Amino acid sequence: MSAVPSPVASALRDGDRPADRVPARDLSAWEAVMRRHNRRLFRVARSMLRDDAEAEDAVQEAYLSAFRALADYRAEASLTTWLTRIVANECMTRLRRRARRDSIVQIVQFQDEPAQEEQAMAEDAPVVADEGPDHALGRAQLRSLLERKIDELPQQFRSVFVMRAVEEMSVEEIAQLLRIPHATVRSRFFRARAQLREALARDIDFAMEDAFSFDGDRCDRIVSHVLQTLGTRMMTL
Repeated sequence: MSAVPSPVASALRDGDRPADRVPARDLSAWEAVMRRHNRRLFRVARSMLRDDAEAEDAVQEAYLSAFRALADYRAEASLTTWLTRIVANECMTRLRRRARRDSIVQIVQFQDEPAQEEQAMAEDAPVVADEGPDHALGRAQLRSLLERKIDELPQQFRSVFVMRAVEEMSVEEIAQLLRIPHATVRSRFFRARAQLREALARDIDFAMEDAFSFDGDRCDRIVSHVLQTLGTRMMTL
């Protein structure tokens, strides 16, 4: 009688890749899982945190949490959805922590000099792209412009837009991840898209393909960090 594959093995399998080795703590199989999901997870984290370095760190922590929880995964949701939910939860935790920290800083520094307040406001001001036509503007510049404009969206619009438009996640999946009604997902997406269209006009479709590109160095860095951490922890077991 043939053995029934575990939910983890079935969910992680990609072609002939021996994904059933992952529950046995085979780091080479987990590396394949990370490389297959890195771009999506980074984009989701980046849309929520609006910071490249913190987004990388959040993805790394999410992978470590997911690896520890593999035994509890029952494939009730797809592996991609499961990993994305873990990343989203990690980001929301960081946002709450950041909000508490900022509140404390404001209380402590409420008597700062006006000049310091003006400097902080200037540093937090959104970057405004130069107006006027520039016929020499290349694809990389358009991508950079799009990323800046997405960053200027309110956080609740920004996350929904990246998940829906850039990663092409379904309304149902986004609603589940962010714990908001389907109608709210649609409303936020339409409002975000309207704001971007107003800012970018016809350039948005041209630049969308490469928005928040996930380069090889960043992918390698995340994978290397997670594998090194897992390898160290497994040696102590």
